[in-house]
Amino acid sequence: MTSTTSRTAPSVPAIRRVAVVGCGLIGTSVALALRAEGVRVTLSDHDPRSLSEAVSMGAGVVAEAGEPPADVVVIATPPSTVAEVLREAQARRLGAVYTDVASTKARILESAEAAGCELRTYVPGHPMAGREISGARAARADLFAGRKWALCPGPATSPAATRAVAGLARLCGAQVRLLPPDAHDRAVAAVSHAPLVLSAALAARFAYAGAGSESLSLTGRGLYEVTRIAGSPPGLWIDILEHNAEAVADLLEEVVDDLTAVRAALRQPDGGGRWGVVADLLVRGNLGRERVVDSYAPGGGEPVPAHPLPETLPETLPETLPETLPETLPETLEAA
Repeated sequence: MTSTTSRTAPSVPAIRRVAVVGCGLIGTSVALALRAEGVRVTLSDHDPRSLSEAVSMGAGVVAEAGEPPADVVVIATPPSTVAEVLREAQARRLGAVYTDVASTKARILESAEAAGCELRTYVPGHPMAGREISGARAARADLFAGRKWALCPGPATSPAATRAVAGLARLCGAQVRLLPPDAHDRAVAAVSHAPLVLSAALAARFAYAGAGSESLSLTGRGLYEVTRIAGSPPGLWIDILEHNAEAVADLLEEVVDDLTAVRAALRQPDGGGRWGVVADLLVRGNLGRERVVDSYAPGGGEPVPAHPLPETLPETLPETLPETLPETLPETLEAA
């Protein structure tokens, strides 16, 4: 195993102990990545089977009463449960700093405040990685390698807590991005949540016996790739979409407008502006695809080099953080 400081900056205290609450795909992958760096990881989950699977994979040991407080507690539970789990973990003094990995942020932060959670030590987070299959058995130690990991501190969040969680994300091989909770939710509506709904809508055309059977005999890579994420667990995604409903609805409305225009054009008689409407969407699709490809960092690549976080940070982060951020976190924090 490599050193626990191999991807942390000198200004960030070494992370030696982490508690992971929730042994699904993301929680177990976090644990595996940290174990590969020599971090001691304790695991807990309300489902004994998930906990047992994670332990058997070498993700950590079962959390026991009397364990010393962890340097960071990672809450890897569905969005609707994060605030309650955070409150209970803080009441038990499970660790010094707390973060979560749910894919929505603003509503969770509001719920945590309403639940009376201590917000200085809580850093809302979201690793931008996953798979269409779930559970501990789907976990991988390299799931976050080269991927973005959003941190969305609130106005009360301590900069020291943010530094600690940034260090944890980098130990997992991720690139840290800092942005406000609302901006995060709008962003993931566009790059994650709406795509899931669109993938499901297309895959649903083939849901029942006989539906599209003739077409499926010619299935190629295109349909396979477009519908891949439609295999994601419905229960979890209903929870996610409920927490980000407005932003996702806004994106879907824009897509529906485009599809409605193309549908109308395709049903027009030959001539007129029929193909101009279709061509406009296809050209914009080409341009958008180029930008998506340029921005995408595939997993499984080389670990992201550590960028030291500055020691001198304001006591509280600003209420409004920039919508667009530089490539490295230090400049972002200094600007704050």
